[in-house]
Amino acid sequence: MLTIILSVIGGIIGLVLVGLLVAWRFSHSVAAKAAAAIPPKGHFTEVEGGRLHWIEKGEGRPVVMIHGLAGNLHNFSYAMVDRLAEAGYRAIAIDRPGCGWSERYSDEQARIPEQARMIAEMLAKEGIEKPLLVGHSLGGAVSLALALNHADQVGGLALVSALITAPETPSEAFSGINVANPGMRRFIAETLAVPMSIRSGAKTLAIVFGPDAAPEDFRFKGGGLLSLRPNAFYAAATDMHAVGIDMGSITARLSEIDLPVGLFYGMDDRILSASEQIEALTAALPDADVETMEARGHMPPVIEPERLQGFIQRMAGKAGH
Repeated sequence: MLTIILSVIGGIIGLVLVGLLVAWRFSHSVAAKAAAAIPPKGHFTEVEGGRLHWIEKGEGRPVVMIHGLAGNLHNFSYAMVDRLAEAGYRAIAIDRPGCGWSERYSDEQARIPEQARMIAEMLAKEGIEKPLLVGHSLGGAVSLALALNHADQVGGLALVSALITAPETPSEAFSGINVANPGMRRFIAETLAVPMSIRSGAKTLAIVFGPDAAPEDFRFKGGGLLSLRPNAFYAAATDMHAVGIDMGSITARLSEIDLPVGLFYGMDDRILSASEQIEALTAALPDADVETMEARGHMPPVIEPERLQGFIQRMAGKAGH
C-alpha cells in the first residue's frame, strides 16, 4: 500500500515539475517575442546600481516623464512625447529602474528613494537641468522623492494620477503581483506570471483604464506587451513591496517641498482614490494646483492627452519653463 501511495505522490510531483518546465519555456518564449516586438529605441545611461533607458524628442525646456507601476516609457510615448515636443519642449520619457528596458542590479534599487537617486544621477550625467517632472501613478511618488532629496535638480512637479499616500488596500488590478517574499516572486515570475497575465490581461486593463476603454493598440503602442516578461513581473512586484516600506516617510515630508506642484486626476480612478490622494498632498501643500476630470480613470496620458498637455504646459509656466 505504501509503495502505491509513494508511486502516486511521485507521479503527481513529476507532473507538477513537467508543468512548471512547460510554463517556464512558454514564459521565456513569450518574453522573447514581446522584446522583439518592442525593442529599446532610446539612450542608455549608466548610473550607480543599474542603467536607465530613456527617449527624447524636441528642443526647449526639459519635461521629464516618469511612468507608474508595471508600466514603461511607452505609456508616455503613446501620445504625450510627440505633443510636448511639437509644443516646443524637450520631451523626455524614462523607463524607471528595472522597468521597460532599464536595469537595476539588486532589489535595493527598487526602493523609491533609490529610484529617485538613480534618475537624479542620470539627469546630472546628461545635463538635463531643472526639468518639470511629470510623474504618473508610482512615478508620482518617485517624483516626490526627487523633489525632497534632490530639489536642486527639479524645476517643478506635474503629478498625474499620482501615488501620494499608500492606499490601505491595493487595487484588484495588482493583486497578482502582491508577493512579499523575493524567492516566491522569482519563482512565480519564471513560471506562472506570464500565463496568468495573458489569461487576466483584459480584466486588468479594464480596471487600469476604467471607466475608460483601453485602446486596441495599447499593447503595442503603449508598451503593454513588455509586461509579458518574467523580469517585468518581478520588478513590478518588488516595486509594490517598496511602496509599503517607503511611502509613509515620503508622505510625512510633503510640506518640505518648495517647488511649484500640480495634481491632475480622473475622479473615477479605479487604481487610486483620487480624493484621498489629493487630500494627502493639499493638506501639506495647500497652494498646489489641482485639476480634476469627472468620469475619467487612471490613464490620462493615453485617454486625455490634449487636456493633460494643457495642464503640463500650465505647470511648466509656473516652473519657469
